[in-house]
Amino acid sequence: MFSKLLACSVVATLAALLGVNGQSVIVPGAPWKDTSGNPIQAHGAGILKVGSTFYWFGEDKSHNSALFKAVSCYSSTDLVNWSRHNDALSPISGTMISTNNVVERPKVLFNSKNSEYVMWFHSDSSNYGAAMVGVATATTPCGPYTYKGSWKPLGADSRDEGLFQDDNGAAYLLYASDNNQNFKISQLDTNYYNVTSVVSQLNGATLEAPGIVKRNGVYWLIASHTSGWDPNPNKAFQATSLSGPWSSQADIAPESVRTYYSQNAYDLPLGSNAIYMGDRWRSNILGSSQYIWYPLEFSSGMPQIVPADVWSVNLAAGTYSVASGTTYEAENGQMGGSSRLLSGTGFSGGKAVGYLGNGGTVTITVQGRGTAQWVSLYIANGDSTWRNTTISVNGGSSVVLDQPSTGGGNVVLSIPVQLNLRSGSNTITFSAGQSNYAADLDKIIVY
Repeated sequence: MFSKLLACSVVATLAALLGVNGQSVIVPGAPWKDTSGNPIQAHGAGILKVGSTFYWFGEDKSHNSALFKAVSCYSSTDLVNWSRHNDALSPISGTMISTNNVVERPKVLFNSKNSEYVMWFHSDSSNYGAAMVGVATATTPCGPYTYKGSWKPLGADSRDEGLFQDDNGAAYLLYASDNNQNFKISQLDTNYYNVTSVVSQLNGATLEAPGIVKRNGVYWLIASHTSGWDPNPNKAFQATSLSGPWSSQADIAPESVRTYYSQNAYDLPLGSNAIYMGDRWRSNILGSSQYIWYPLEFSSGMPQIVPADVWSVNLAAGTYSVASGTTYEAENGQMGGSSRLLSGTGFSGGKAVGYLGNGGTVTITVQGRGTAQWVSLYIANGDSTWRNTTISVNGGSSVVLDQPSTGGGNVVLSIPVQLNLRSGSNTITFSAGQSNYAADLDKIIVY
C-alpha cells in the first residue's frame, strides 16, 4: 500500500518555495502552498491570463476523493506565489455537478463577443459512465460561475478534455472520445457554449490529458495515453492545421521515466518555449498529489521537458533559468548496517546505494549555507507502490520523505526535500530507524 506518511509532512513549518539567489523558484514535486500557507488544491490545471495576472483553475481534492468538491481559483502575477479566491464552481445537488458526481480538468477562456468567461470541464458520473462535458459562465475570472449544463458533444463520449483558443479567437475542445479510443478536436460556436463540428479525429490514439501550444504556425498537441491514475510516457504530435494531418507521436521525455511520474494538465506558452504543467497523482490520497511543472524546450525542433529540480521564470523576457547545485554521489557516503553498493547503467557513475531501511543507512557529508536549502534525492524504486525514507541532518530529529515508483530498478527520478543546513559541513543520514525498505539512492544535489 502507498505510505500514509505524506510528502507534505517533510518540513511542515517550511513553505514550498524558497529563494535561490533572491529569486522565487518552482520546485517540481514539492508541497506547494498558497500565500495563506495552505496547500494548493488545483489539480488537472487550467491557466488563464487576464492582463498581467494568471488564474489557475483546478480540482480541489482535499477530501481525497475523485468526487466533486469544488473548482478552485488562484491568482498570481509571477506563476510562483498564488492566492486563493472564492471557489469558481461549487456543487449543486440534483445535477451533474453534485457531490456524487465527477468534475475534472476545468479550463476557462474569455469570450470577447459576450465579454464573459466560459468554463468547460469533464462532467461525469461516479463510475465514469456518463462521459460528458460541462459548461459554466461568469463575468469575472474567478466567478462564481453559473452552471449551464452537461451533455455529450455531438452525441459522443467526452472524458479528459482541454481547450485551445487560436490567434483569431476561434476556440476548440480537445477530448478523449468513443470510450477513450478516438481523440477529437471540435470547434466551439462563437459563444463558446457548444461545439459545432469535429475538425480532426485521431482514430485509435487512446489519448487523454490534452493541451495544445502553437509555435511559428505549428500546432503541438501534448497528451498522455490512458493508464488510469498511473503515469505513462506523454507524447507530442504536430500539424500545420488543427484539421491535420497530425504527425506520428514523439516523446517529450525519455520513455522510461514516464514523464517524470506525471500526467499533462496544461501547457502554457513562455516566449519561444512553454511550461509543462502536470500532476503526480496519488490515487488513494488524491489531495496529496503534487504538481510537476517543468520548462518545455522547443530549441531542438521538438518539445522536450527540461527536468529541472529548481528553476525560475522571467515572465517579462519570456525565459526560464535552471538553478545549479552541488552533486554528492551516494556511493561516496558512509554506508551503515545492511546497506549495499549497487551497480547499474541507469545510475550516475554506474553506482548507487541500496538496501536502505530495515537496518541499512547511508550518511553523506555536504556543505551548507546556513539556511533552508532544497536537496534533490535521485532515487530508484522498482516497486509499483511508493516507499519512503527518513532523513536526519546533523543527528537531529528525522523527517520522512515519500518516494514514488520510478518504473524500474535502474530508472532514476529526483524528489525534493527542504532541509535546514548550517554554514559549512553537514551530515545527512538516510533511512535510519525505519523497518521498511527505502528506495535506492543514486546521488543527491544540494541547491
